Amino acid sequence: MLKKFFNKQLASVIEWKDPQQNDLLYKFPSTHDEIKDASKLILAPGQGCVLVYEGKITDVLTEANMYNLVTDNHPFITSLIKIRQNFESEHKLKIYFFRTAEVVNQYWGTASPIKYIDSSYNLPIELGLNGNFSYKITQPKFLFTEIIGSQESYTTEDMKQVITERMISQIRSLFAQKKYAYNTIDAELTNITQEALDQVKTDFDSLGLLITNYNITGTQFDDETVERIGRIADITTDT
Repeated sequence: MLKKFFNKQLASVIEWKDPQQNDLLYKFPSTHDEIKDASKLILAPGQGCVLVYEGKITDVLTEANMYNLVTDNHPFITSLIKIRQNFESEHKLKIYFFRTAEVVNQYWGTASPIKYIDSSYNLPIELGLNGNFSYKITQPKFLFTEIIGSQESYTTEDMKQVITERMISQIRSLFAQKKYAYNTIDAELTNITQEALDQVKTDFDSLGLLITNYNITGTQFDDETVERIGRIADITTDT
């Protein structure tokens, strides 16, 4: 008991060991969020952290380095009081690690078809799209306070769901406005991708992210669309 008590007073090393490929944010586990004085915080390349002290963000660290943490938690006094009265220290320091390295090759696709009126045949079109994107966190404080909140973990899959919903909404609006011709979409895919990128950039910005790569890699028309266009094309050819 006494040995364990005094071991708690020693300076500790705080680091994000072995982050998984899909980890975006990770709260460092500590008993009652009490960090020992003289603790060492290590940030490896590709990592940053948000320090939340007594409920407020006090710092955001983004450079790989070793940092010395000084808090108002005096472990010897706090631990002694807890042994005698079993209550928690009022001084809390929470440490949230986040990924500063680029998140690459996030695949997306439309769960339901994009519907719009084709400009060539003036017919309703139903189109499925898929592609990929990459991004980096550029505003960690905003992302933490406005999007992620105080969750203890947040993954790239969680973020992809948020991004994809907003991104596809923008793409639907773009196709409704531009009314891309059925027979030119595949040939114009590079230009369409750029126009879509111009639209979705604002959504990434609004999440505290920088989009670093964006592609539409595939298109798929539903069977009814193909059949309708085929009938019109046959009539046009016959005439």
